[in-house]
Amino acid sequence: MNKRAFLKSFGLATASASFLGFDFKNNSAAAALFPKSIQKGDTVGIISPSAATADRMEFTYAQEAMEALGFKVKLGKNLTNRFGHLAGTDEERADDFNAMFADPEVKAVICIRGGSGASRILPLINYEQIKRNPKPLLGYSDITALHCAIQSQTGLISFHGPNGSGSWNSFNVKQFDQIFFKKELVTFKNEGGKGDELVLKANRIQTLKGGTAEGKILGGNLTVLTALSGTPYYPDFQDAILFIEDIGEDPYRIDRMMSTLQLNGTLAKIKGFIFGQCSDCKPGAGYGTLTVDQIMDQYVLPLGIPAYTGAMIGHIPRQFIVPVGARVKMDADAGSFTLVENVFQN
Repeated sequence: MNKRAFLKSFGLATASASFLGFDFKNNSAAAALFPKSIQKGDTVGIISPSAATADRMEFTYAQEAMEALGFKVKLGKNLTNRFGHLAGTDEERADDFNAMFADPEVKAVICIRGGSGASRILPLINYEQIKRNPKPLLGYSDITALHCAIQSQTGLISFHGPNGSGSWNSFNVKQFDQIFFKKELVTFKNEGGKGDELVLKANRIQTLKGGTAEGKILGGNLTVLTALSGTPYYPDFQDAILFIEDIGEDPYRIDRMMSTLQLNGTLAKIKGFIFGQCSDCKPGAGYGTLTVDQIMDQYVLPLGIPAYTGAMIGHIPRQFIVPVGARVKMDADAGSFTLVENVFQN
């Protein structure tokens, strides 16, 4: 019986399996691995490593968006599958992921959506193959599990940004062009505009602690990130800039997850902190609650590091495409961070 079948027989296909002889790296900082660059006319692969897509038009939207960006499109063999709430079994979703990284025709991999379930396939990913064929991977939300695993196991820079079926508005398309086609050292700073308001309200940042810091930017969805704590797939945050975002979480849950980042040593390691959008993170019914602002103050201010909140990262239509694992310089007073190196192979 092979290792995968052995895991399956015990219902452990999604568990950490280092004790069974899998060759996991530890989560010490891996040297940066830069993806190969892409250009218009290339073929990109669309996969669904997380939750199933119920609306068939979402597949059409994703394909048409990639074609409008100038790419040819290859669909994952199991893209439209369903297994419960998942887009196919663990093996099917992992097979699509591995097939896209093995396919020399495919130059980048696009996740059609997030949801839940990507962490289940982490033990089934061929990380050595990724290192041999470094390609851009794009997606966010539950795709944080893939960003973290790929970073911890290979050092490959991946991209936390719009999913294939997400919003491809003018802001997101311009950023994509700047990063992937023009290969600019982008400064990520919130767009703003008062509109009919007397003062700026939309996309307003709050500086928790001023100053600048430089380091590898790591993070993603807070719920998914903290769920990986203690596994081989959790990145090393030593001297990193941590960015997080979330959606639909009561503040007490945000508090619990920030506590995890404190208890596992992440907060003690980082040099800078960026909190994006926490969409629909309002207190529920109950006796009382801390606010998200109070939670950030309690966990972040004692660190004494540059920190700000409100970045355009998260479950919002217009969002930054963050190169996870790239070196950036952040300015907490300005509410911005800037790439300090080319994120693609020369």
